Amino acid sequence: MLRLGTEVVIATRNAGKVKEFEAIFADKGIRVRSLLDYDGLPDIVEDGDTFAANALIKARAIAQCLHIPVVADDSGLCVDRLDGAPGVYSARYAGEGAGDEANNRKLLKELAEVAEPEAKADGITVLSPARFVCAIALVDSSGQPLAEVQGVCEGAIISEPRGARGFGYDPLFYVPDKQLTMAELSMEEKNAISHRGRAIEALWRALETE
Repeated sequence: MLRLGTEVVIATRNAGKVKEFEAIFADKGIRVRSLLDYDGLPDIVEDGDTFAANALIKARAIAQCLHIPVVADDSGLCVDRLDGAPGVYSARYAGEGAGDEANNRKLLKELAEVAEPEAKADGITVLSPARFVCAIALVDSSGQPLAEVQGVCEGAIISEPRGARGFGYDPLFYVPDKQLTMAELSMEEKNAISHRGRAIEALWRALETE
């Protein structure tokens, strides 16, 4: 069985992701460090055409700088009525450096042009089925892959944001089983069902089989 030790580096500067990783890894007794804890690390060009490719690119780049094992994830939103967009471009859907609010506005604008709204009994309006996808790569200190896994959370995009928690597209991502958006769930509730939580659980299983 491969072991991560008591500390792991996550190759991200996204504070929202860091919080989720910290909460999930804490249950395993593992402390999380991120790129926010280091100075002088290069920006990484995420030019892969899949989430898995980008996760591996990030993990390898940071492992080769720090010479330690690294975990990286690449995740995003895939919307059926946009043919899978924004996909790997989720973080920069409205342009490089665009924030969550701009990305959400663009998503609603694009869906307004192609989607027939579907009213639901609980007052929400669904614009399209969608899913969050998270790919995770773990590499050793030289950048060689040790594990590559993926997690998916199915849901739908609604017409108006709801909730003040989470980040990214969470206020627009409705989870039918919960009848809430991701942004209305507590951290514990979100991590139990999210794409990232499921990918991390898949990572544990992969490590246990090694």
